Amino acid sequence: MPHRQLSIRKRCEQILGHLDLTHPFSLDDLCRRIAERRGRPIRLHPLPKEAAESGVCGLWVGTASVDYVFYEAQTTPLHREHIVLHELGHILFGHHSLEGEETDGNAPVVLGRTNYTTRQEQEAEMLASMIRIRTANAGPRPANGARGTLARLESAMGYERGNDGS
Repeated sequence: MPHRQLSIRKRCEQILGHLDLTHPFSLDDLCRRIAERRGRPIRLHPLPKEAAESGVCGLWVGTASVDYVFYEAQTTPLHREHIVLHELGHILFGHHSLEGEETDGNAPVVLGRTNYTTRQEQEAEMLASMIRIRTANAGPRPANGARGTLARLESAMGYERGNDGS
C-alpha cells in the first residue's frame, strides 16, 4: 500500500477507535452521537436537483449552530448512506475548507464532493468505506461465497481482517 494511503488509513483507524458503531448499524444513531459530541445538530437533506445535475453527489455545510449534510436522492439507499458517511467523514476529520482556500473563521464550511483527488476527499472516502466494512462485518456471517467476495473487496481496499474474523 502506498505510504499516503497507509497514513490516511491509520488516521481513519484512530477516528474509528472513538466511534461506537452500533450493531445493527444505524446512520441516524451515528449522526445523533456525532452531533452530541459536536454540540450541534446534524440535519440530513436531499440535494437540490440543480446541484445533483451539476455532478455533486454530497455536500457538507457547517455553520456555528448546525451541520447540514446534503446527499444525492436519486440513487440507491446504500449509495445515499455512503454519501452521508463520506460527508460525516469530513466532519470527523475536522476538515474546515476546500484545500488551498482560506476562511476567516466565521464563514460556514462548505465541502462538496465531485472527485477524490485531494487528501481531504481521500480521507473522507476511506473513512466512509471503513465504517461500512466494519458495520457490515458485525452482522450475521454471509455464506462462504459471499464472504469470499467481501474478503476480496476488503483486501483491495487495504482492510485486512484478523484471523479470528474481526
